[in-house]
Amino acid sequence: TSSLSLTEMSSAMSHPERVVGFHFFNPVAVMPLLEIIPSASTDDATLATAFAVGRTLKKSTVLVQDTPGFVVNRLLNLVMAEVFRAVDEGTDLAVADRALRPLGMPMSPFTLMQLVGPAVAFHVMEVLNDAFPDRYPLSDNLRRIVEAGKPGIFLPGGKGSPKLDPEVIALLEQGDTALDESQVLERVADALAREARIMLDDGVVSEPQDLDLCMILGSGMPFALGGLTPYLDRSGASVRATGRRFLAPGIASPPE
Repeated sequence: TSSLSLTEMSSAMSHPERVVGFHFFNPVAVMPLLEIIPSASTDDATLATAFAVGRTLKKSTVLVQDTPGFVVNRLLNLVMAEVFRAVDEGTDLAVADRALRPLGMPMSPFTLMQLVGPAVAFHVMEVLNDAFPDRYPLSDNLRRIVEAGKPGIFLPGGKGSPKLDPEVIALLEQGDTALDESQVLERVADALAREARIMLDDGVVSEPQDLDLCMILGSGMPFALGGLTPYLDRSGASVRATGRRFLAPGIASPPE
């Protein structure tokens, strides 16, 4: 859904002012977030109706402008792009997959890809690459995994910790720059900080707290971390990547 343009779809309709996007999260019965996306033509009555419906559905609604990936998937796919970039450069698959544990996400990047499917992940990445080619590189190794028809990097089935598929490892073409877990995490955090700043500057959402709510309720980021922007402020990624914090000291983080 997040790879589709509401404005493009509504342009062919008799009443584009009545078109609005609802982006649910899977599983819909469990995940509380609902991104509501107006097209360029959506009128106020339609948008108000959308929020009323979201409230009736007992969802937490966030207004998001019509942009590829919306909020959650734009940020999650940035994570995937950076993780695969590290792998393409020479980082071990298992190292890259473990590196983001401090973010506390319910699934590692490659476990999430296994659930979504590499073909879907690559398609969304193509849409984001078309829109933001300098920030969302396409991984040739992910392309190889898709073309080989693999369901992911792990062997299907089995119990306990997932095991890497040796056939996938054999498909990889990597460079000789191997990062450790801390380096992968820092690279991902810096990329998230830059993208979050761009999204706020472009008006995709109105406040840093909108990004935080989306990531907590839509991606499962732990509430205890306070959301994405407090984490980026505390870790130093905000200042390192953009030159400034998202929030004032002491908001969702210890005062300095």
